[in-house]
Amino acid sequence: MRLLVCGDVVGRSGREVVLQHLPNLRESLSIDVMVVNVDNAAHGFGLTEEIARQFLENGAQVLTGGNHLFDQKEIIGFLEKEKRVLRPANMPTKVPGRGTLEILVPGNRKVLVVHLLGQVNMPLIGDNPFYYMDELLSRYQMGNNVQAIIVDFHAEVTSEKNALGHYLDGRVSAVVGTHTHIPTADERILEHGTAFQTDIGMCGCYDSVIGMQKTIMEKFVRGFSHQRMSPVMGKATLSGIVVDIDESTGLAKNVSALRTGWSFPKTQLVNSF
Repeated sequence: MRLLVCGDVVGRSGREVVLQHLPNLRESLSIDVMVVNVDNAAHGFGLTEEIARQFLENGAQVLTGGNHLFDQKEIIGFLEKEKRVLRPANMPTKVPGRGTLEILVPGNRKVLVVHLLGQVNMPLIGDNPFYYMDELLSRYQMGNNVQAIIVDFHAEVTSEKNALGHYLDGRVSAVVGTHTHIPTADERILEHGTAFQTDIGMCGCYDSVIGMQKTIMEKFVRGFSHQRMSPVMGKATLSGIVVDIDESTGLAKNVSALRTGWSFPKTQLVNSF
C-alpha cells in the first residue's frame, strides 16, 4: 500500500499546485491513500466548504486541519456533515467534527487516519496527544482490524513531534509532522518500523515567509506590525511525503520526501523505491 500526505496548503497558489498535481501523482506513483493538510487553504486562514470540495473532487480522500481550521465561520456546519474533513482528534469532545476516519481502499483494506494537535505553543491546546493515542490504539491493531494507521501531528516544536514519533514507533504506520511549513530533512523509518518526518513542509510559494507576504518581516524587526498577514500569490511547490506500507504488519517499508512544482523541475523522490 502506498500513501501520500501533502503538507499545509497555503492560499491560492498552494491550492492551485495541489489541484494541478494530485490526479497525476495518484496515477504515476500508484497512490492508494491521499491526505492533504488544508489548515491555511482559505487565504492563509482555515478552510471553506467550496475549497474542501475542490480537493475531495480531485482525489484527496482525507483533509486534515490544525489550529487555523475554525478561522472561517462557515466551516463549523460543514465539519458536522463531512466526515472526510478532520479537526484535531484530541480537542474536547464538544468541538464540532471528528478527528479520525476509517477509509476503505480497493481489496477491502482499511486505513485509519488520525489528526492530532500539539500541546506546546498552540493557541488551541488539545488534550494530551500521547494519552489520546494510547486509548485509541487499545481499539485498533495493525495487521488485525486495520491495515495501516496514519497520524498527522500538527505541532509547533520539533521536540514534541520527535517524541510522539518515537512514542508511537511500531504501533502506527507513519507519524507525519505538519504546521511549521518548512520541510525537514529527516524523513526516515524509525527503529520499530514507523515512518516519520518532523515536518513535511507546505504547499505554497516558498519565495515568502512561510507562504506569507514578506512584509510580515516588520513584526520581527520592530516588534509589532500593522500589516495583516496575506499569502503570496506566486509560483508554488507541492511538498509532501510518500510511504510504502507492508499490509501484513502495517509498518513502513520505504519513505521518501516529495516535492514538485516551482524550483523543482520534476517530481523527485529523495530515495528510490
